[in-house]
Amino acid sequence: MPHFRLETNIPRSNIPDSFPKELNQVVAKTLGKPEEVTVTTVVPDQLMVHGTEEGPCGQATLMSIGKLGEEENLKHSKAISDKIEEIGIPADRLYITFNDTKNYNVGVGGKTAKCFGN
Repeated sequence: MPHFRLETNIPRSNIPDSFPKELNQVVAKTLGKPEEVTVTTVVPDQLMVHGTEEGPCGQATLMSIGKLGEEENLKHSKAISDKIEEIGIPADRLYITFNDTKNYNVGVGGKTAKCFGN
C-alpha cells in the first residue's frame, strides 16, 4: 500500500505515458513490496522553483507501511532519483520526504491496512 507522489515543473508533454508505470515498478522493487499494491502519482506542470535557479525540479513524498528508515531511505533515494533523472530532473533538484505510516492510518477496501495484516 505504498504511495509515491511526484510533483514537478516538467511539462506533461515531456513525460512519456509509460513513465508512471515504470516509476511504480522502481518504487515497488526498492521497497520490496508487490507492484499490485503500490501507487505512483506524477503531477506535472507545477509552478515550482528550487532554490534561486529556475529549471527542472521536483518534490516527492514516499509513504509506506514499514520498509523505511535511515539506511533503507538511502537506497530508495538513489533508485527513485535515478529513474526520475530520465525525465530531466537532476537528483540534486529533487527532494523526497519519507513517511513511515502505521497500518491503522491507511484505509483500503473500507477498512484499514491493519485488518489485512499489513
